Amino acid sequence: MNRRHFLKQMGFWSAVGLAGPLFHCGQSKRPNVLWIVAEDMSPHWSCYGETTIQTPNIDRLSEQGVQFNQAFVSCPVCSPIRSALISGMYQTKLGAHNHRSQGTSGKKAGEEKYWPSYEVPVKLLPQLFQEAGYFTVLASNDFLEINRPDEPPEQTEQAETNDETQEEKEIKLGKTDYNFVWDRAIYDSNTWADRAEDQPFFAQIQLRGGKYRNAPVDNPVDPAKVDLPPYYPDHPVMREDWARYLNSVLWFDKEVGEIMERLESEGLAENTVVFLYTDHGISHLRGKQFLYDEGIHIPLIARWPGELQAGTKRNDPVTAIDISVSSLNLAGIAIPDYMDGQPLFDPSVQPRSFIAAARDRCDETIECIRCIRTDRYKYIRNYFSNKPHMQPNRYKLGKDITQTMIYLHEQGKLNDLQARIFEPSRPPEELYDLQNDPHEIKNLADDPAHQETLQELAGLHRQWIKETRDMGLFPEPVLEELGLEYGNKYFVLQDPDNLALLDELIRIIEIREQEGDAGLETLVKALDHDSAAVRYRACYEIGNLDSVASAVKVLRPMLEDDSEAVRIAAARALCRAGKPEEGTPVLQNALLNSGNHVIRHHAALFFEDIAPPYAEPYLEDFKTAEQDSYEFVTRVAERLVKNLS
Repeated sequence: MNRRHFLKQMGFWSAVGLAGPLFHCGQSKRPNVLWIVAEDMSPHWSCYGETTIQTPNIDRLSEQGVQFNQAFVSCPVCSPIRSALISGMYQTKLGAHNHRSQGTSGKKAGEEKYWPSYEVPVKLLPQLFQEAGYFTVLASNDFLEINRPDEPPEQTEQAETNDETQEEKEIKLGKTDYNFVWDRAIYDSNTWADRAEDQPFFAQIQLRGGKYRNAPVDNPVDPAKVDLPPYYPDHPVMREDWARYLNSVLWFDKEVGEIMERLESEGLAENTVVFLYTDHGISHLRGKQFLYDEGIHIPLIARWPGELQAGTKRNDPVTAIDISVSSLNLAGIAIPDYMDGQPLFDPSVQPRSFIAAARDRCDETIECIRCIRTDRYKYIRNYFSNKPHMQPNRYKLGKDITQTMIYLHEQGKLNDLQARIFEPSRPPEELYDLQNDPHEIKNLADDPAHQETLQELAGLHRQWIKETRDMGLFPEPVLEELGLEYGNKYFVLQDPDNLALLDELIRIIEIREQEGDAGLETLVKALDHDSAAVRYRACYEIGNLDSVASAVKVLRPMLEDDSEAVRIAAARALCRAGKPEEGTPVLQNALLNSGNHVIRHHAALFFEDIAPPYAEPYLEDFKTAEQDSYEFVTRVAERLVKNLS
């Protein structure tokens, strides 16, 4: 190697945070790998510029390691991103993109006949570590010794999300919340103290982070000192909630300090790779569940003394699943081909030029949003642009901040920016110049001066959908049946013959968005498509047209379609066409009798979607549906009963 090339390589290693090119050889034994994960927390750490509070333990970790300033999650809600992290794959590729789906118990309890198709089709990260001789650990906040008072109900969420028998609960694992059926044996314990002498470990410590709004910190944040983003009103409830959130950050900093002290006291700190990060952004109206930076931008710090260059700040875009493959890479374990992440500290890997993120169904709320983010621009694609950002959602409606925003909106006390999330519809595309508009306020999608950027990012988005085999465009009721047919949702788009369906589904959506009523004839032709997914979406989009009444004759035969999913989409359209006597009996039958729990869920949502007088005669059926075995059916049914009673 000549001197110029050597210096160039050393400069690159320095830029990515490597202390030197032979970073695996400096250790006499394989490193431990530790993930410290906080829930529901954005980069409100002082090392990231937060000034209202100080986070000295986290700051110390940053000084000792590599801080990533442009780290993002591939989904801003816990179960999809946790599924992505533990598999190293985009959740949309794995079929794990819908929140709390594909399980056998709890909120994810589907019908038993589907359970075999929910089994994870690839080897998960802990299994790969086990096969390499590592001891695998999944710990919760019980791992720590900090005294805690009784926690509010929101903190019990963790207990609901692990599929555990009573016997298994004797060894309490940390939060998993994976959107597939998995083998608990991939975790050896909830503490690395149980490992064999000198055995390396891969450990995760899952902490409540931003959910711990009642954290008993010594000097609570004064709400008057809170700096709220401009898209939230300056109101005491909003200030109080943000202050309590910052208290949770202070508590998390204390927990980080205790974990690092334990590593030091046990002599593990020097040979343990530590990744400190959060599962997604703050739980707020424009944060968690949405693709604005408040939801997807996370803090990320990596520390490995002597191997990762202390004090490095990196500004290249990285995505959370890069943590997964980097953990394998630093441990010297081969990265499987099916993983989508890329090693963060491998000099042979080109840095990303953009990241992609996706949001799909969250709890009972159907959604499909995608985004592409470069260092300067954010492109957002709303595939349900006919709906408001703030659709009914029990989780968010239960928050004081949401109730306050709704009240202020009804009183006309929100400005146009703050009221935007309540608009009855939204633009199909959003484009933001993050350099000049970090709060993502001014949508440039219709600005002639930014059309080249819009088209470039829209093209990257379409390319990403195809290359990663994004299943989120498939209507969930149809995808549920396809999972049964193919043995697992993952295999649906591994079949290359199905890839063309992605373009066709987007085409159907764009016809309604761009042509409106003028596109009715084209949408009607799509009712003859071989794919139930396309027929479903065609029925759905016809139902969104002002001219839907003129399509009654072509919609009627769809009530006899081979696909039950298509039948309920046609029934919704007929109701919106003023023919409830034809549509509502189909919805009623699906709600009460379908063997596909996702069909029952969509039937309930479609009742909520049509005019209240059409749903009124079915009040007793909604009361019956309140007892459904699938929680997301019961949530919609409860709203229907409440609104009609």
